[in-house]
Amino acid sequence: MGVDKIIAIDLGGTNLRVSLVEKNCIVEYHKEKTPKTQNEILEKMCEMISSLMDKDVIGIGVSSPGPLQDGIIKNPPNLPIRNFDLKKYLVKRFKIHVEVENDANCVALAEARMGVRKRNIIVITLGTGVGGGVIMNNELYLGQGYGGELGHIVLHNGKDLETLWQEKAKLIKKYFKKDMYVSEVLKKGGPNAKIILDYLATYIGQGVGSLVNVFDPELVVLTGGVRECGSKLLKPIQQKVYEYSKLPRKTKIVWSRLDHPGSLGASLLVRNRN
Repeated sequence: MGVDKIIAIDLGGTNLRVSLVEKNCIVEYHKEKTPKTQNEILEKMCEMISSLMDKDVIGIGVSSPGPLQDGIIKNPPNLPIRNFDLKKYLVKRFKIHVEVENDANCVALAEARMGVRKRNIIVITLGTGVGGGVIMNNELYLGQGYGGELGHIVLHNGKDLETLWQEKAKLIKKYFKKDMYVSEVLKKGGPNAKIILDYLATYIGQGVGSLVNVFDPELVVLTGGVRECGSKLLKPIQQKVYEYSKLPRKTKIVWSRLDHPGSLGASLLVRNRN
């Protein structure tokens, strides 16, 4: 008798990742650039799923940018998909159990069960956009279905955290005259790098500090490509969180240590609900 397997899809604004998961471990992994149109995304996704499908696969889990509800991807700012029922589409195509969830919620679930293993955490994903997931008493908090859209917390002049995060690209180009990753900026150092660092620490710190005031979590886990910045970015964020949070300094801010948490979280959804 074979081992139950799950196909996990991490659909992002930049990359489309499809993994085969056995016993909560990724045993096969494929990555492609996310296509530019909805039809091309679906075609590529199904092609990648088919390459991993076998008789031991018990379901497909999808981690996708929000907002989404009941398997329907609404209008993510970083994907050319609008009001599309991806769950229904994949069930019809592959005749198998399918779960579709907000990417940050998937990451939060993976962190709570397989990463930091805490019962009350907040996860902030810093990627093409900003997402968030909340675990309360070891359960994913969804509210009426859209809970966890933490990137839309309003911080400055009507702008939300996601907008302010995305504007870092303009700021970097202004001071460095070219596009650069945050890690490259911080490695370069100097007064201009300090301006970028202060900008990011201030707004991420404000956002996280506000969430700490509301939820009082044990941990806040930050994830995304910027985690390679390490303590250079994390320490200033922590300082700003303590500045803006009115609660005792009990909540720790940490970088995620999980690789592919979105895929792992998507697989957990299938296993938990199958």
